[in-house]
Amino acid sequence: MPTYNTQQFIKAIPGTGGIISQIAKTVGCAWDTAKKYIDTHPTVRQAWENERNVITDRAQHNILAAIIDGDLQMSKWWLQVKDPEFIEKRELSGNIELVWPEVLNDES
Repeated sequence: MPTYNTQQFIKAIPGTGGIISQIAKTVGCAWDTAKKYIDTHPTVRQAWENERNVITDRAQHNILAAIIDGDLQMSKWWLQVKDPEFIEKRELSGNIELVWPEVLNDES
């Protein structure tokens, strides 16, 4: 059975986007082994979270770049997500009928 160490996982994480299967492939282990190292070793967990944050930052950059470039659909989406004035409000109305299975109605 192979032996792994935290440094192998920390070195494997950059460039993966935090995708566990990619980390496991780089280290040469099973997915569940990589997940276990992320869950149980704080330094590996921090490296994994840092990598995921890089991807989130890149996605935010791409969204903002699209808005700056005049992408109307992206601008609308941003307003609907971020600005309470533009969030679509829906009101639900009507009657709800609850039907209980016979098993729950049986008092015997």
